[in-house]
Amino acid sequence: METTVSRLQLIIPAYRMHTQQFNNAIADINETDALKRIEGRTNHIVWMAGNLVNCRYWLASVLGLADKDPNEQLFKDAKALDPAATYPTLTALKAEWHKISPMVFQKLHTITDEELNEAYPFGMGVGFVEENKLNMVGMCIGREDYLFGQIGLMRRILDYPGMKYDIDESINY
Repeated sequence: METTVSRLQLIIPAYRMHTQQFNNAIADINETDALKRIEGRTNHIVWMAGNLVNCRYWLASVLGLADKDPNEQLFKDAKALDPAATYPTLTALKAEWHKISPMVFQKLHTITDEELNEAYPFGMGVGFVEENKLNMVGMCIGREDYLFGQIGLMRRILDYPGMKYDIDESINY
């Protein structure tokens, strides 16, 4: 799919790589290991994966899509891990990831520069970051990078092979 939105030409390939990386990040991790924390101090992989999914739903909202994360109460605003909470499985999170991701991808291809320039206050008060939808797209990509790095580290700590960068050509979003 070709985009006519020049301001997103750098973002769309990163978005697609992240879509691919979700599968690679959680590949072969069993559900028991996915809930392990290191010395009770780290987040577990399910929390990280859930935050990735929530980030995609948040981006959908920023871009004007109505779909809501069914697990929002666990992850909204990068809510801290609650050791007493019951978290969804990696399988359920993967299904949500692949439900919302193509919708956001489509929107990234159709959103106009005018829409991207729309104000989107996020309350961080960073003088050099204009609070608009375009910068929210960039912040989402940055958040995803961070979470994939955490999952990659947890894979190694839990004695799984490092995350691969294999591409599944059937995933076109």
